[in-house]
Amino acid sequence: MAGLGTLGSQWATRTVLVVVAHPDDEVLGCGALLAHLPAAKIIHLTDGAPRHQANAMLAGFATSADYATARRREAETALALVGIGPDQIVALGFIDQEVSLSLVEASHALSERIRLADIVLTHAYEGGHSDHDATAFAVRAAHRLGGSQAAVWEMPFYHAGADTWVRQRFLPDPAAEPEIVLMLTKEERELKRRMLAAHGSQARTVASFSVDVERFRPARIYDFTALPHTGPLLYERHGWNLTGPLWIERVRAALRALKPQ
Repeated sequence: MAGLGTLGSQWATRTVLVVVAHPDDEVLGCGALLAHLPAAKIIHLTDGAPRHQANAMLAGFATSADYATARRREAETALALVGIGPDQIVALGFIDQEVSLSLVEASHALSERIRLADIVLTHAYEGGHSDHDATAFAVRAAHRLGGSQAAVWEMPFYHAGADTWVRQRFLPDPAAEPEIVLMLTKEERELKRRMLAAHGSQARTVASFSVDVERFRPARIYDFTALPHTGPLLYERHGWNLTGPLWIERVRAALRALKPQ
């Protein structure tokens, strides 16, 4: 096990880009590490507000636009706690829960930004949230499009277990490089709690995540036309607008569109 300060010092002089699907994903995945990387840039592919007004209303907002505004404000408040300012946060504006419909556009939107980075932190391919998997695809596609030399690292969020969610643990993968497990100190845990508390609209969701550990590993080159594992996919189990076969169909279409002419 390593310490956050050790990894942070190794990356502190590098251009670090954190590419995640939703505002709050960066805190869940690497919030404590970001305290050692105040120059890092954060990219959110979505504004965190699904198209359907019901999602906004459930969170206590009248419209999706109000919900999106609140989520941006929450992200800025959380990241300010580790010295990351609003000018370091980029929102690409894809629709929450629908990034898999825009794989080509997302890949192009990321390509130049990733080309300029030394290190990219993003989602693991795990069959949890469809936007997470779509982000993992777009980062890898953008890496190729831009001829990037950046090292891509990944973070686990959640995937389906036998009868529950498995949070903050990578899927077993014999082809993957060893993970780095960072156990947070008391001070780091408290900081991460404060960052998560800033995401008040997501209180129920973030409460189910531990603040004890952050995990990272070099991202391997996935075959996104194969499902990430043979078990149930979490987004299928919960009816999140996507199935495994439809995911494969969208990936294949995107790869055809992104193929050099």
